[in-house]
Amino acid sequence: MKISPSAIGLVLVLLVCGSARAAEPGGAPDLVRQGEYVARAADCSACHSMHGRPPFAGGVPFNLPIGRIYSPNITPDAEHGIGAYSEQQFSRAIREGVRRDGSSMYPAMPFPSYARMTDADIHALYVYFRQGVKPSAVKPPASTIKWPLSMRWPLFFWRMSFSPSPKAAQATMLRFFSDPQIERGAYLVEGPGHCGACHTPRALTLQEKALTAQDGPLYLSGGNAVDGWHPPSLRQENHIGLGRWSEEDIVDFLRAARAPTGSAFGGMGDAVVHGTQYLNDTDLHAIARYLKSLPPRRMPDPVWTYNPATGEALRRGDVSARGARVYVDHCSACHRSDGRGYPSVFPALAGNPVVLDDKVDSLVSILFKGAVLPATGTAPSAFAMPAFGHILSPEQMADVLTFIRASWGNDAAAVDVTTTKRLMPKDYNVTSGEAPLN
Repeated sequence: MKISPSAIGLVLVLLVCGSARAAEPGGAPDLVRQGEYVARAADCSACHSMHGRPPFAGGVPFNLPIGRIYSPNITPDAEHGIGAYSEQQFSRAIREGVRRDGSSMYPAMPFPSYARMTDADIHALYVYFRQGVKPSAVKPPASTIKWPLSMRWPLFFWRMSFSPSPKAAQATMLRFFSDPQIERGAYLVEGPGHCGACHTPRALTLQEKALTAQDGPLYLSGGNAVDGWHPPSLRQENHIGLGRWSEEDIVDFLRAARAPTGSAFGGMGDAVVHGTQYLNDTDLHAIARYLKSLPPRRMPDPVWTYNPATGEALRRGDVSARGARVYVDHCSACHRSDGRGYPSVFPALAGNPVVLDDKVDSLVSILFKGAVLPATGTAPSAFAMPAFGHILSPEQMADVLTFIRASWGNDAAAVDVTTTKRLMPKDYNVTSGEAPLN
C-alpha cells in the first residue's frame, strides 16, 4: 500500500488491548461497518483503487528501485482477488507480508506497521472485504521487475530482518504510553495508519529506520522522496515539523485536508480523501495528541519568527531581490505580498515547514506539476494551483524558490538551477507543460 503522510483511524466502540472500538459482537452488518472503518484507517483504497477501475481491484503502480509493481486485486473475487483466502491467510498477508501461496510481498505493502493491528481489527477487516466489497474479476498488470530481481525468496530474509512479528509488535504497544488517548493515537499512527511508511527515512535496504516512537527520534522525522514529493517531519520541530500547529490544526487538516497552518498536497491529499476524513473526532484528537507528544528530532530547536520586511518592500514596488519579480507576477495573487496567503484556501509561505525544509523536492514538484487541494465532506470546494513547468524556466523556478525561502523570516538555503533541473519530473514536456502522472 501507498506510502502516504498518512491517514489513520479506528472503529466505533472500544475493544480490549488498545484495538479498534468494536460494535457489539454477533451482528454481521455491524462488523462490516466496523471493517470499513478500519479499511479507512488503513488507507486501503489509496493503494488498491484507481480511477476507471472497480473499487479495490488493484492496478495502482509503484515504482521501486528495482522496477515497477502493481497493487493486487483485494476484492473477494476467487480467481483474481482474495476470495480464496481464509481469515488466517488474510491475517498473515496483512501483518506478516506473506501471500496465500507462501511467497513474500514487497515492502511497498506496509506490513511492518500493520503487524501492530489487533486480532479484532483484522477480523472486522476480513469480514468487510468478504461481505462489504463487490467482487471484481479484474487482473492487475504484471510486474516489470526482471529476473533475477523478480525472485521473491530473498524477501523472506528481508522480512525476518526488518519486520516484527505481530506478537512482538503488539506487546510493545501497551507498555510505553501512560495517557490512554495518546496510546490510542500511537496505535492508529504506528499501526493501521502506517504514517511512518512515508514520513520516516528509509535505509538503502528499504526498511524504515524506525517503526515506532519507541525506536527513537528518527520516527516520523521526514521520509524519502515519493513520486517527487518529500514527506515532511510530523514531530514537534518549530521550523520543519508540527511545532507551531495546535491539536485542533492537526484535526482540521486530517478532516478537511486544510487548516489555518497548511494544506494537503501530493499523496497526503489522497490519504485524507480516502481515509482520515471519515474518522470520528475522538480518533482524530487521539492522533493529534500523539503527534504533539513527539519531541523534535534535534535540540535545541530554533524558533521561526515572522519578519514583515519583505512584504513592505513588495508593497513599495521593490522587486530587486533575486526572484522577487517572478513572485509578484505569478505567486503573490494567492500567497500575498506578505507571504501569509489565505488560510485554509491558499497556504501561507511565511514559516511554512515545507518551504523551510532542507529538501526542496516538494517545492519543485509543485511548481512543475501544480497541485490540487481536494474537496472533502466538510470542505466541499476544491482549489488548484496551476502548473508552471511550461511558463517558468528552471532558472526562474530556482530564483523564485530562493526568494520564498529567504523572505518573511524564512531562513532556508538558496536553490540553484542544477537542483530544479535534477528534480524536474522525468520526461517533462516543457513546451506543452505536461508531466507524467504519479
